[in-house]
Order: sequence, then C-alpha cells, then structure tokens
Amino acid sequence: MNRRNAPKARPVGSVKSVNYSTSPLLATPTPPWRSKLLVAMVGLGFAVLLGRAVYVQIVAAPFFLKQGEIRYGHTLELPASRGRILDRNGLILAASIPAPSIWAIPKDLDGDAASRAALARALDMTSVELEGRLAENPNFVWLRRQVDDAVAEQVRGLAIRGIHELREYKRKYPEGEADAHVVGFTNVEDHGQEGIELAFQKDLAGRDGTRRVIKDRLGRVVEDIGESVAPVDGRDIGLTVDSKVQFFAYQKIRDAVAANRAKAGSVVVLDAQTGEVLALANVPSYSPSDRRNLSGAQLRNRALTDTFEPGSTMKPFVVGWALETNRVTPSTVIQTAPGKMTMSGFTISDSHPHGNLTVSEVIQKSSNVGAARIALGFTPREMWELYSAVGFGQKPQLGFPGVVTGRLRPYKSWRPIEQATMSYGYGLSASLFQIAHAYTVFAHDGELIPVTLTRPLGPAPSPAVSGVRVLSPKTAATVRDMLHLVTLAGGTAPKAQVMGYSVGGKSGTAYKQEGAGYAEKKYRAWFVGMAPIAHPRIIVAVMVDEPSAGKWFGGDVAAPVFSEVVQQTLRMMGVQPDLDVKAQIVSRDVPAETESF
Repeated sequence: MNRRNAPKARPVGSVKSVNYSTSPLLATPTPPWRSKLLVAMVGLGFAVLLGRAVYVQIVAAPFFLKQGEIRYGHTLELPASRGRILDRNGLILAASIPAPSIWAIPKDLDGDAASRAALARALDMTSVELEGRLAENPNFVWLRRQVDDAVAEQVRGLAIRGIHELREYKRKYPEGEADAHVVGFTNVEDHGQEGIELAFQKDLAGRDGTRRVIKDRLGRVVEDIGESVAPVDGRDIGLTVDSKVQFFAYQKIRDAVAANRAKAGSVVVLDAQTGEVLALANVPSYSPSDRRNLSGAQLRNRALTDTFEPGSTMKPFVVGWALETNRVTPSTVIQTAPGKMTMSGFTISDSHPHGNLTVSEVIQKSSNVGAARIALGFTPREMWELYSAVGFGQKPQLGFPGVVTGRLRPYKSWRPIEQATMSYGYGLSASLFQIAHAYTVFAHDGELIPVTLTRPLGPAPSPAVSGVRVLSPKTAATVRDMLHLVTLAGGTAPKAQVMGYSVGGKSGTAYKQEGAGYAEKKYRAWFVGMAPIAHPRIIVAVMVDEPSAGKWFGGDVAAPVFSEVVQQTLRMMGVQPDLDVKAQIVSRDVPAETESF
C-alpha cells in the first residue's frame, strides 16, 4: 500500500469533534410547561420559607421565645421569712433564721474517694448513704437541708465540683419543750404541722418572691432578666401565754409526774378577768427543734385533746344552781347517812359515812351522796341546760387544732341513776381545758367568759371582757366561799393552800375507763381552783394521769402543783398578798378529808 494513501492513525484518547449547533437534541424546542414548573417550584419554596418565617417571628413568637428562654433562663424562688411567734411580753417563742442547705448535681460531681469520704463526714452521713443519695438522680439531689453554718463552711472548704449551697430558713424554738404543745413546729418545707404553727399557717408563711436569671451550664447565675418580685414576710403572731408562767407550770407538772410515777400530766392557767390563756403545759413533751423518734404520746396536747369523766369538779355547779334557784342555802342540811344510796341496782357511796352535812360541807367534804340528792331535785332538762351553759359538750372556741368537744348526752335519754352520777362527774366527759373554762363562772361573778390564746402585739393592756351570765354575782361569791373551805382544815385539799394568798377550788379523783368498764387501780387526779378567792385573778387546773407511787387523790397529787403554780404566777403578776402568812403556817399541815370518788 502506498504510504501516502494509507489512513493516518488517531492519537490515543482523542475525541471526534461535535458540532453542537447542529445537535438534534439541542435543536429540539423545550416544552413551556417544564420551565413554568421549575419557576413554580422555586416560588413555592420561597413561599414556604416566608410562611415559616412569619409563623416563627409573628404567629408563634411567644412560644419560641419561651422555649428558648427555658434553655437558658431560670426562675429563682426568693423565700419569705416566716413570721415570729411571741408571748404576751414580746419574748420570742418561735423565729426563722437563715440556714444553708447542701445539694448536688451528681453528673457534674468530681473528687476522689478521700474527698467524698470527707463530704460524708461533714454531712454526718456514711459513705454508703452518700453514694446512695447521689445515685437517685443525675441532675439534682438534696444532700442535707438546713445545716448549721459550721457544716456549710466545712463543705465549702472541700471545694468539690458539683456540690452547691442554697440559703433557706430554719425554725428556732428558744423555749424548747416547755412551750412545744402551744407553739408546735414546722416541717423542713417550713409548713406548720402542730400547734400555733399549724393554726396560723397562712398568716405566718407570708408569700415567696421570684427572680428571673440566666444560668450557665454549671448552674451559675450570669445575668438577671425581667423584674424581680420581692418576698412578703409572714405576719408575727402574739400569744396571751406568759413564757415564764408557762415554763414554771411545765417544770412543776413534770416534777409531779416523776414523783408520783405517773403516766402524764397537764396544767392550764387562765386569767380569770380576761379569759386569756397564760399557760398550757403537758408532760410528756418534746423538743420542737429535734423531733427524731417522736411518739403520739409526746405530741398530744392533752389539756385540749384528752377527755375524761370530770369527777367531783362537777359538784360546785350542781350546788351553785340549787342556790341560784333557791332550792337550798349554804346551811341547808342534807342527809347523807349511812354514806350510801342505792338506785336501779347501783350504789352511790361516800368515802365514809358523814351523817348530816350542810350544803357547804357537801362541797368541803366532797360527798357523792349529798351531791346526788341535790341534783335529783332538778329536772333532767334543767341540769342539762346548766352543764351546757358552762361549756360542757361544746367545742371551746380557741382556734387551736385538735380541740375536742367532750360528751354530754341529750337529757331525754337520761335515767335517774345517770342524772345522779352526773352530779359528781360520771356519765359525761370533758377536757381539762373545758373544766378550767367552766370555772370562770365562779371566778367572774357568775359569767362564763370567752377564752383566747392570741392577742395584739405590743404592751397594750388586755381589754375587759363580759360573758354569758349563768349565775348571779351573789351565788358565784357564795360558791367561792365553799371552794375556799375545801382548802382548809376538814376539806379534801389543804395542800392547795398558798402562802400569802387565799385560794379555793375542788379536788377530783376518778377511776380510769377501760373498755366498757373501769380499771380497778388506775386513777386520774386533778384540782381546779382560783386565787385570791375574794377577787380571783387566775384559774389553775391540774391533772395527773395514773399516779402509781402510793397516792392518787387529787388533794394529795394535783393540789400541791396548783399551790406552787398559783404562788409563782400571782407574784409574777404583781398581785398583792391578801393573807397573813404566819396564820397559815399551822393550817397547811392538817390532814385532808378522804375524798369520795
């Protein structure tokens, strides 16, 4: 083949040139709908983006702002300081003090085993207890709330990452167990659980404030946002209680319970002119600041919550009504021989035969037979109205939690024997506070005056009060003279006498109820009285539950407590003595008349 005519070889990788202007693909015209679709799709995309922007920026802007703020903004609670509880002289019975609480973010926690062990020791915990607490929640856990400043300082000194501190308020009770049943206590959240703390929760609590802040991921406050709402501190509550009288009453009933190996005891002290509660003491008690291992027996405010058959303390009401209705006079003779009377197969007995007794002696010697004979001269309705008029069977309007009503059955269901036994306190029930309140009828010239546990703050004198008239002033004075005889020679309670002051009252002793009957060797002993007898300033009621040291009569067990409380209280009130002390020294040691019960 001729080299000149041979075809030339193409270089490897070369591409044959194409004339695009004459390509049949490009020469084909594009359909109009395709370009319109493309434009429509681009337009729709812009419309969706515009709509989403309008939705986010305008329509749902509050929602997205809130969601964004949640991720960096926090509302801090500014706790209000709980109001104080003060006695009648302005002394603090309960107050709140700042107290640090220790908490942790377990997932942020660092520190070696030694530092964790030191943290556990500082918080009075075992290492196992600490680790168990940290395992509860990775984001937040309380380690110890309301610790002392010294403990918080120890924890700060460890400088462990993930351990934080919050300032809270802790309740302090300066008077301790003496005032525990009056003041009560709060829980760790500062909510009232007992006593005045519970009764006046809304007033004492106040209103917490708020503060909006930005926090970083470590929980540190970076910036304040929005307006803060300041907390409103709780209102102070003033009580009628005198903390000195309260402490002395608690001390004496505590000693009496111990000396008589008793189960419990209570004392109530009332201002006979104003109805103000000066003391309300109970044993056993507790410390409001340390409530570990508490029992129901310690928590009960027995003077208000426990009811019992009031025994011989009811006799003065029966005699008072008989005097008021002119059925008897103080010198009217009542035949009580042979010391017993039988009704409906039931025998009413005196401690021993007395023979003929005047009405005054029925009270002085506490004759069951004499009281029953006087009471049987009343109609059941008349006697029921008398007992109701002095507050039995009715809840005391004291505004205090746990106050009980007691029991006074409707008179239509009474049998004669029940009317007779109710004259000396069996067949109805009342609290010690109700009995003390009822005795204001004798102390306040025949009027049952209202009682109160609170009073305005400040040194203003207590206002004079008037009550519901039950007896005439003359009858009330006559009954007071009879009550005075109870504390003299021949009465059941000479041990109630007070050096320098005339006193009067009524002792009581009763078997304790057990099931459907009465326990043979379990008693309650009490004494309720007033002083000075001519113009009473105070009423004191004492109850000792189950004395077991060989004495159980109210004149032996409760009357000495009455004597000591009355003497100390009248001195603190500045009441002038109305008796010559020398003349009393001989009569204090005379033997007491054996009481009927």
